[in-house]
Amino acid sequence: MVTKSRQEGKEYVLKMAKECDVKFIRLWFTDILGTLKSFAITVEELEGALEQGMGFDGSSIEGFARIDESDMVALPDPDTFQLLPWRPKEHHSVARMFCDILMPGGGPFEGDPRYVLKRNLKRAADMGYTYYVGPELEYFYFRDSKGTETLDEGGYFDMIPLDTATDLRRETVLTLEEMGIGVEYSHHEVAPSQHEIDMRYTDALTMADSVMTYRLVVKQIALKHDVYATFMPKPIFGVNGSGMHVHQSLFKEGHNAFFDAKDPYHLSETAKYYVAGLLKHAPEITSVTNQWVNSYKRLIPGYEAPVYLSWARRNRSDLIRIPEYQPGKEKSTRIEFRSPDPACNPYLTFSVMLASGLEGIEKQYEIPEPVEENVYEMTDEERQKRGIDTLPGSLWEAIQLTEESEVVRKALGDHVFDAFIKNKKIEWDLYRAQVTDYELKKYLPVL
Repeated sequence: MVTKSRQEGKEYVLKMAKECDVKFIRLWFTDILGTLKSFAITVEELEGALEQGMGFDGSSIEGFARIDESDMVALPDPDTFQLLPWRPKEHHSVARMFCDILMPGGGPFEGDPRYVLKRNLKRAADMGYTYYVGPELEYFYFRDSKGTETLDEGGYFDMIPLDTATDLRRETVLTLEEMGIGVEYSHHEVAPSQHEIDMRYTDALTMADSVMTYRLVVKQIALKHDVYATFMPKPIFGVNGSGMHVHQSLFKEGHNAFFDAKDPYHLSETAKYYVAGLLKHAPEITSVTNQWVNSYKRLIPGYEAPVYLSWARRNRSDLIRIPEYQPGKEKSTRIEFRSPDPACNPYLTFSVMLASGLEGIEKQYEIPEPVEENVYEMTDEERQKRGIDTLPGSLWEAIQLTEESEVVRKALGDHVFDAFIKNKKIEWDLYRAQVTDYELKKYLPVL
C-alpha cells in the first residue's frame, strides 16, 4: 500500500483497524544484527502511536543505546500496516507495523538500521537514482532446532512427491502474498531439504521490510507444522550453504540506468561503474553481508558460493553475475551480487552494497575484464596473473577490513559502525575460545 501522505496513511490504518476488528498492533523494528524486535500496543493506543510514537527502553537492544540514553520512541510507518494471517481473524485480529526509531526530541536515532538505509537511499536520490533489489533467500527445513535431520533428499528444482516441504512452501507463499509481499518463484534448492522463495523486485526499503517479514513467516509456518526452518548460512558440512543472491539496479526518471542497448552485455557506463565499485569494496563490506562466524563456512570454493572477486554473464563461480533471463530488455537488466547470506541484516546489507556501487559511479572506477571461465578451476598463479583477488576467509579477516573502510563507516554512520565492529569482535573472541568436535576427533587420539 502506497499512500500520498502520512496523514492519509494514518487515516487508512485507523479505518482498517476498525473494519478488521484489530485489538493488538505489534510494532516491529530491528537491532543492528537484523534480529526482529517487537512490542504490542492495543488499538486504543493506535492513534496516539501514529501521532507521537510509543516510548520504550532501548538499553537492552543490541547496538541501540547505552544505559544513560535508553529512552527511545518507536514511530509506526503507516505504509507497513498488515494483518498477521497466522493470528485469529474471527475475533480481535492482530496487525503489525514497522517503526522508525526516534530520539525523545523527535530526531532520527542514528543506530536504527532502517534509518541507515533511508540515509543511503537519500544519497542515491540526490544523484537522481531509485534503488531496486530482488534478493533470493535460501533456507533449510529440519525436524527440529536441535539437529540437522532433513525432511527430504531432493535436489535443485526437483519435483519430489508431495511431502511436508512442498506444502510448507505453498502455505508460506500464500501467507506472504496475504501480507502484501509479491512472490515470483519458489523451488527446491540444491541441497537436501533446502528451499528458496524469491520475492518480486521492488524498492530497497520495502524489500528490507519484506525480508524481515519473509524470515518470520518461513519460521512461523514451519513451527505450525512442527518442523524447524533455519537461515543459518552453513548448517550441514559437505553440502551447499544458504545464500542470498541480491539482484539490483538503479532507475533514473523511470528508466533503467543500468541498460544500454548497444553494449554487448547491455550494460551502461553507470552499471559498469557500479559493478566496479562493488568489486573494489566487496572485501570490506563482507562482514556486513556475511556477519556470522558460520557465514565463512559457506564462502569456500566448490559449493556454489562465490569467493573470487570477478564478474561475468553465465558464470556462477563469479561474485557478480549479469543475469540473461531476458537479454536486451531494459526493465530486466540488473546485476546479481552473490556473496550475501540470508542471516544478514537486510537494511545494512542493502546500504553497504548501494554505497559501494555509488562510490564506483561517483569516482568512475574502471571495471576489470569479465571472467567467463570457471574461476574455481584456475591455479593460484592464473588468478594472480588475471588480478583476481578473494573475499576474506574468516569473520576476523572481514572485521579487520571493515574497520579500515571509510566507505562502510560513511554508509553505516559512526554509531552503527562502532557498535557493529565491537559486537563482531566479541563474537569472534567467543568463537575462537571454543574447543570443537573437529579438534577432539582430530587431535585427542594422537596428541
